[in-house]
Amino acid sequence: MSKKNTITTKAKLFLDEVGDITYFAIRFFREVFTSPFERKEFLRQCYQMGNRSLVLVGVTGFILGLVFTLQSRPTLAELGATSWMPSMVSLSIVREIGPVIFALICAGRIGSGIGAELGSMKVTEQIDAMEVSGTNPFKYLVVTRILATTLMLPLLILMGDAIALFGSAIIENLKGEVSYLLYFNKVFDALQFSDLLPATIKSFFFGFVIGLIGCYKGYNCSKGTVGVGKASNDAVVYTSMLLFVIDFIAVFITDIFFEI
Repeated sequence: MSKKNTITTKAKLFLDEVGDITYFAIRFFREVFTSPFERKEFLRQCYQMGNRSLVLVGVTGFILGLVFTLQSRPTLAELGATSWMPSMVSLSIVREIGPVIFALICAGRIGSGIGAELGSMKVTEQIDAMEVSGTNPFKYLVVTRILATTLMLPLLILMGDAIALFGSAIIENLKGEVSYLLYFNKVFDALQFSDLLPATIKSFFFGFVIGLIGCYKGYNCSKGTVGVGKASNDAVVYTSMLLFVIDFIAVFITDIFFEI
């Protein structure tokens, strides 16, 4: 096969994948507004994705705050600007670093879990059995999981940001003898509503993408155990790429909005 044909084939497969994911998302929005709503499964998924991811996000945020402050402090000390440390750390974490890092962490934990779980159900024909029994598997399995990730991820990111700032405050207290009260007073003086709102809005899109890609890959898993592993791996890879794309679009739109 020639190089041109190979590129054409890959482009066609990519466009087919984009079309299938788009149709999958449209089907989600169509199903989410129809009754019945699987309330118990939705709450269970919120617990699975939110509560059980809290420790991972918390540890990541705490270490992020420690390392970021330790790495930044010597440079600011050379410039005589250590008093800017609370505002710099808080703006960096809340605006950009926190949402992206925590979304990637959740993509690895939640996205791969959804892909593997639905993939194994597809391979063992449990989804087909649900259709035969009269249950709507898409509403029960897909809608609840996408809604849960969309709702839980912003909460996890806010919690991770708070823990990261606490870790930064510990370093400042030990290295610069800055009291916790003074540190957080400077943090809240630096942060504005315009800093928190865009980060929170894009975190909803992050959660939606994690749930959508994980469910799509698992729900359309190929037969066999190899397909389950591939679905789990593809869910993480595709989601990570889309998170960066969404983040770029969100930052671009935010800059245009606040410039106007």
